[in-house]
Amino acid sequence: MDTTKPKQNTPTVTPAPTSTSAGARTNTPNRNYGGNNRFPKREGGQGGERKPRTFFEKPKPEFDQKMVSIRRVTRVVAGGRRMTFAVALAIGDKKGSIGLGTGKGGDTAIAIAKALRQAKKNMFKIKTTKDMSITHEVSAKFSSSKLVVRPNRGKGLVAGSTVRDMLILAGLKNITAKLHSGSKNKLNNARVAYKTLYQLKATASLPKVAAFIAEQEVEAKVEAKEVSSEVTK
Repeated sequence: MDTTKPKQNTPTVTPAPTSTSAGARTNTPNRNYGGNNRFPKREGGQGGERKPRTFFEKPKPEFDQKMVSIRRVTRVVAGGRRMTFAVALAIGDKKGSIGLGTGKGGDTAIAIAKALRQAKKNMFKIKTTKDMSITHEVSAKFSSSKLVVRPNRGKGLVAGSTVRDMLILAGLKNITAKLHSGSKNKLNNARVAYKTLYQLKATASLPKVAAFIAEQEVEAKVEAKEVSSEVTK
């Protein structure tokens, strides 16, 4: 008779985890995934593919613009010095129309808006030929600047300085412009170009434009006196 006792399944006791020293390897899972699965995929959220961006095109301006001059004007008043900005702006549609305006304001944006508004009011149509040239020679004088504009046959646009910018805005071609002026004042050069082209206007009379030219002549004289007084000081 077999007197041996059956073996009992005694539970195995695992030792308690001991604190590891600094730098020792732990059994924490490694979250640094390799390959394309470097970061685990997040669950939840809205999901779906990203929508393509929509770009809005800026509306094109009604007329082409050219900044003739921008300067800072400082005046001494009772409370101190007051600084403003003076802007001259020329506009055109490159189809025979040209305009010039000036504006003043405490900020450049305000001054530009005023100049643009005035340039639209002072815009006029030039009488041109089929090839966007002029019919005859014209000349004008503004302050110390004198301009002569004459048509040429197939030579293109021959002009320089601010006068060229004014003719480009008007869309004129096959023209030779000669500026007789020792001054480098861009504003006066733009004024004399505007006054010269005014003689080629398609409309019989434009009292607003004529009044604007007369006003600019008075303003140019005042500016010349201010500059001469500053030089003497």
